[in-house]
Order: sequence, then structure tokens, then C-alpha cells
Amino acid sequence: MSEDEEILIKAEFNPIVKTYIFLYVCGILLVTVVGIPLAIIWICGWGQWYSRHFYEKLYCVLTEKHLRFRMGILFTVDKTIPLENIQDLTFYEGPVLRHFNLAMLKVETAGQGEHSGNQMKLVGIIGAHEFRSRVLQQREAVKMKLTAANENDPQIILLEKISASLERIEANLKK
Repeated sequence: MSEDEEILIKAEFNPIVKTYIFLYVCGILLVTVVGIPLAIIWICGWGQWYSRHFYEKLYCVLTEKHLRFRMGILFTVDKTIPLENIQDLTFYEGPVLRHFNLAMLKVETAGQGEHSGNQMKLVGIIGAHEFRSRVLQQREAVKMKLTAANENDPQIILLEKISASLERIEANLKK
């Protein structure tokens, strides 16, 4: 992604994401026996600090050709996905997310396996439905530009001629 690419939308995240992250990690720690001592440290202050800083580091923008997402404190994830590779944006709203008035957008890209772990998950975007619609609209615009560009590509024209020639040869061989 080039840095001079125009930003079409900068996603804003709901501040309640801090509480969601705090309780989500707390729940995971409390479920495991090893995590119970860590849960005490988490509840006594480190969790609030981590959740606040995690929220402040959340960043997601839609540009003309890419969707870029950055998150994390200790382990930072910075993903840039070309829009033409996005297969779908799944809107997910479970009971816990609904309780916090949050939603999750899961970005599914071409070539990903179901369990590959490379999918991008965006939790807590304000106006998630509108953001999803805008990303899908921009994806279609990018695909239309690529299709138009490919129609005039000399290599594509040559491959089409070769394909037609091979089809004629196959037809003559069958006779």
C-alpha cells in the first residue's frame, strides 16, 4: 500500500471495546487453573492499563485499493489487504457482543482455509453496517477497474487468440 493513497474512511471504535477486552481476557484466565493467579493481577490493574492502550492502538482505514488494520501492544498486528482479494465481510453479533452493543466484522480473503487463522477480525467499529457496505462498494469499484484494464491487455488478447486456435485444432482432431 502506498502512503499517498487517499483514505476514504477511517473507522472509529466504540470505547466500550476496552471493557469487552478486559472481561474477555479475564474470562479466559478464570477458565484455566494456571490463569487464576494471572486473573488476579489482570483484575488489580494490569487489565485496565492493557485494555486502554489496546483500544488506543486500534486503527482501521479504507483506502482506494486496500483495507488496513493495526492493533496490539505487546504483539502488534498490521495487515493490509488488497480489496480485490476480499471475498466477503461477515457481520457477527453474539450474545456477549450484543450485551456490549458491539459487533464483529470478519474479513475473508481469497485463498484462506477455514482454520488458517489469517482472517482479520474487527471488533467494535462504530457504524459497522455502513463500514461493511462501503468496503464492499469500494471492492466492486476496484474489480470493475481491473476488469476494464484486463480487456485491453495485449497478453490477454494473445491468450484469447491462442485459446481460440487450440479449440479449432481440437475440433479438427475430433473429425
